[in-house]
Amino acid sequence: MKALKYLNKYLWKYRLRLGLGVVFIIISNVFAIIPAQIIRVAFDVVKESLQQYQMLEGSTFQDEYYTVLGKVLLIFGGGVLLMALLKGVFLFLTRQTIIIMSRLVEYDLKNEIFSHYQNLSLSFYKRNNTGDLMNRISEDVSKVRMYLGPAIMYSLNVTFLFIMVITTMITVNPKLTLYVLAPLPVLSVSIYYVSAIINTRSERVQRQLSNLSTFVQEAFSGIRVLKSYGRVSDYTQNFKKETDFYKNKNLELVRVNALFQPLMILLIGLSTIITIYIGGELAMAGEITTGNIAEFVIYVNMLTWPVAALGWVTAITQRAAASQHRINEFLQITPDIRNGVIGSDQKEIKGDIRFEDVRFVYPDSGIRALKGVSFEIKAGESVALIGKTGSGKSTVADLVGRLFDASEGRVLVDGKDVRKHNLYSLRRAIGYVPQDVFLFSDSIAENIAFGLNEVAFDDARVLQAAKDANVYHNIAEFPEKFDTELGERGITLSGGQKQRISIARAIIKEPRILIFDDSLSAVDTQTEDLILKKLKSVMKNKTTLIISHRVSTVKKCDRILVMDEGQIVEQGSHEELLRKHGVYSQLYNQQLVSA
Repeated sequence: MKALKYLNKYLWKYRLRLGLGVVFIIISNVFAIIPAQIIRVAFDVVKESLQQYQMLEGSTFQDEYYTVLGKVLLIFGGGVLLMALLKGVFLFLTRQTIIIMSRLVEYDLKNEIFSHYQNLSLSFYKRNNTGDLMNRISEDVSKVRMYLGPAIMYSLNVTFLFIMVITTMITVNPKLTLYVLAPLPVLSVSIYYVSAIINTRSERVQRQLSNLSTFVQEAFSGIRVLKSYGRVSDYTQNFKKETDFYKNKNLELVRVNALFQPLMILLIGLSTIITIYIGGELAMAGEITTGNIAEFVIYVNMLTWPVAALGWVTAITQRAAASQHRINEFLQITPDIRNGVIGSDQKEIKGDIRFEDVRFVYPDSGIRALKGVSFEIKAGESVALIGKTGSGKSTVADLVGRLFDASEGRVLVDGKDVRKHNLYSLRRAIGYVPQDVFLFSDSIAENIAFGLNEVAFDDARVLQAAKDANVYHNIAEFPEKFDTELGERGITLSGGQKQRISIARAIIKEPRILIFDDSLSAVDTQTEDLILKKLKSVMKNKTTLIISHRVSTVKKCDRILVMDEGQIVEQGSHEELLRKHGVYSQLYNQQLVSA
C-alpha cells in the first residue's frame, strides 16, 4: 500500500466528492438495515397473530381479523420496497460521486505522467522501451483507477455495513452475534496471506504486459524490415511465445484469485448454519424471537456479497499497488536537463555560439563523444561540421539545443551559459533538422506548421517554407496536396521527401539559429545543390550550423570544422582546407573518386 500513498494528493483534491460518497454510503446502508428490522417485526406479528387467529376460530371476528392482518403485512411489504428504492437512489448517488472521482483522478494522473515524460531527458528514452512507457500510462493507470473507484467504494461500503450491522446484531443478542461472526477471523487471516501472493504475481503480469507492448510496437514500427527480410513468420512465433508467457503469468494470478470466492461463500454459509442452529436454541429458551432469527439470517446474507467482494477488492488493490509502484518508478525520476531561468523576460537570442573546452560522455553507454572541443560561431555566420561517422558531430548539435549538458567545459549562446538561459526560449530560437527524421501521423501542412508553436497557422507561410525546402513540387503532385495524410513516421513518403518536409518545419519559424544535422543525406547531389541554393536566402543573417559527412554539402559555408574522434583537427574555408592536404582533403578526394 506504500505505493498508493502517492494518490492521497488526488483524494484530497476531490475530497468533497469523496466525502459526499461516504455520506451516501452511510445513508444507503441505513436503508439496507431497516428492511431486516421490518421483517423481524413482521415475523413476530405473524406469529402472535396466528395464535390470536386460532383463538378466534368459529367467531364472526376471525374473517375481519384475517383481512386486517393481510393489510398489515402489505404495509410491511410496502415498507421493505420503499427502503429498497431509497437504498437504490443513494447507491446511484454513491457511484455518481466516487466512481466519477476515480475517472477525474485517472484523467489527472495520465496528464501528470505524460507531462513528466515530456520533461525527462533523452537519456531516459534511451534506457526505456516505448511499449513500457505506453503501458504505464494506459494499462497501469487503468488498474489504479479501479482502486480509486470500485475498490474504495466497496471498501467503504463493507466498513460501514459491518459497523452498522454488527452494532445492530449486538443490541439484539451479543451471544448469537459472537457465534455468527466466529468464521470472520479465519477470513481475515486468509486475505492477509493470499494478498501478498496476489501482489507479487500482479507485478509479474504487468511487467510481462509491458514487454508484450514493446514487442508489438517494435514489430509494427519495423514492418518494412520484417517484410523485406521475410521474418514475419519468425516474429509471429516469437509473439506467440511472449503471449504464452503472459497467459501463464495471468493463469498463475487467476488460480490464486479463484481461492477467494469459494472460501468466502463457505465461511458465510457456515455463519448462516450457525445462525439457524444457535438461534433456534436461543428461541426455544425464550432469549430471542423467531423474528430475530430471520433478522440475523438477513444480516448474514447482507454481509455475503461485501465479504465475498473483499477478495475481489484485495486483488484490485494489490494490482493497483503493483501498477502504481511501476508508475512511481518513472515519476520519481528527476530530469537531467532543467530550466535554468523561469519566466519569459529573457532577451531575444542573437545567435552567437561558443564552445569552451567542451567534453562529453554519454551517461548510459560511457562513450566519450567530445574531447576538449573549442570553437566560436558568430551571429549570422554559417559553419559546417564534417567528419566520419562517430566523430561527435551530432553531439555538438545536441549540446547547443541542451538536449544534453556538457560533462566538462561550457557551451555559451550570446555569451551566456546555455544552462542559464530559459530552456524554452532557447529552443524556440533554434530550428533543428535532426538526422533521424520524425513526422507525425497528420497532414503535410500540419507537420510543416508544427514548427510555429501555434494552433492556427498561415497557409502562405507553409507554402513558402515548402518552396524554400524544395519540396513544394512533390507535394503538388499528391492528390490531396498539403492535406495529404501521412502514415506513422511519414511512412508514405520517400526518405528525401521526409527530410525536406523536416527542413520546411525548421525554417517556417524563422529561427535565429539553424542546425542541419546530416539532413540532406537522402537526396542526390543535384537535388542537394538546388535545396542549398533555395536555403541561401533563408540562412541570411542567421547562425547556421550544417553537419554532414559530404563535402558537397558544406563547401560553401563560411567556415568548416573537421572533426575526428571527438576533436576538431582542422578548420578553415573549403579552399584553405584543400591546400592543407589533411583530413578534409582526403575526404574530398575519396568522395570525388566515388562520384
